[in-house]
Amino acid sequence: MKNFEKWQGCGNDFIIIDSRLDGQIDSAEKISKLCDRHFGIGADGVIYVLNSNVAEVRMRIFNADGSEAEMCGNGIRCFTKFLLDSTNKNTLTVETGAGILKMNLRGELVTVDMGEPILDAEKIPVTGYGHNKIVNESIEVDGKIFKMSCVSMGNPHCIIFVDDLNEIDLAAIGPKFERHEKFPKHVNAEFVQVIGENQLRMRVWERGSGITLACGTGACATAVAANLNNLAGKSSTVILDGGTLKIDWQEDNHILMTGAAEKVFVGKF
Repeated sequence: MKNFEKWQGCGNDFIIIDSRLDGQIDSAEKISKLCDRHFGIGADGVIYVLNSNVAEVRMRIFNADGSEAEMCGNGIRCFTKFLLDSTNKNTLTVETGAGILKMNLRGELVTVDMGEPILDAEKIPVTGYGHNKIVNESIEVDGKIFKMSCVSMGNPHCIIFVDDLNEIDLAAIGPKFERHEKFPKHVNAEFVQVIGENQLRMRVWERGSGITLACGTGACATAVAANLNNLAGKSSTVILDGGTLKIDWQEDNHILMTGAAEKVFVGKF
């Protein structure tokens, strides 16, 4: 039997397993079964707590299909609350696939220093653009032309600004963006409507998980893209299906993300 806790951040839900004693990671098949909402626990992904030689702790996160992700903004907030709620500490350094990140717990909210956005197309990666930025560039998907801006927050994002989110059939178009030939590592696709001054309404198709209620790295990438397209300032409120995140692009080029995380239940499998 193995202990787990179920957590959610803005409706993005995760199974958290503390594997610091044995270092064990389940197989992709097992992870997929755990995430199944009908025959398993049900989640957007599984997060493992591991020991680290370079930070206080290490996080590895796997999508619902069993594939590993470099980072997850909502996941790392849940991860932080999971570890700090039972202690007197309010800070934590975490080794992730996107580098070492710094956490700060402030009551019910967690602020994460998400590091610097990557705008070099080759590093995101997106093919065909060299080392240039991708801001408001055309992409053809399913016979239609969209304008995309691309950002990596340790994982790749393609942001599309639209006039009306209600006109986007996310379930149909999302997987076609995810596996488009321009994205050699596949991509998270965010569709965004500007609804007010520095207010962005976002829906997301997550690579390896499909439609989710929120995506923290996607919210960060969206805020960066909005600023680069002169649609918002350096600080934005991103409203997702499952909640709201505050994103601040600092003068030192680091992105701070602030939002809540909540324990849902505990169990064994």
